[in-house]
Amino acid sequence: MACPFCQRLNGDALIAQNALAAAFLDAYPLNEAHCLIVPRRHEPDFFDLTADEQAAVWSLTKDVRQRIEAIRAPDGYNLGINVGAAAGQTINHAHLHVVPRYRGDVEDPRGGVRWIIPARAAYWKEG
Repeated sequence: MACPFCQRLNGDALIAQNALAAAFLDAYPLNEAHCLIVPRRHEPDFFDLTADEQAAVWSLTKDVRQRIEAIRAPDGYNLGINVGAAAGQTINHAHLHVVPRYRGDVEDPRGGVRWIIPARAAYWKEG
């Protein structure tokens, strides 16, 4: 089965790019303007990317933010990388999520990415 991210890298919907990585809108966005930044080389594990490839992915975050803010006015961002099925990775091509956040998109955003394990997220309610 063909990699959907590799296919999108060859399309015309890129919103930012450099020699080793590119960004496009997420096909199943969590919020409006949710984007993905992916390395051009097909590699499932972010940790197995070269240092240059990892840097190329991270270097696009500012360009992606500028593109998002040209069309939306987010109040914050979550950045995230899932590595492996146990972490929730469903597309076997390394990628960085850039998720714009808006006041009121969830009732209480405290804890942010900590909600990947809900039972441990609200640490401020413990003891």
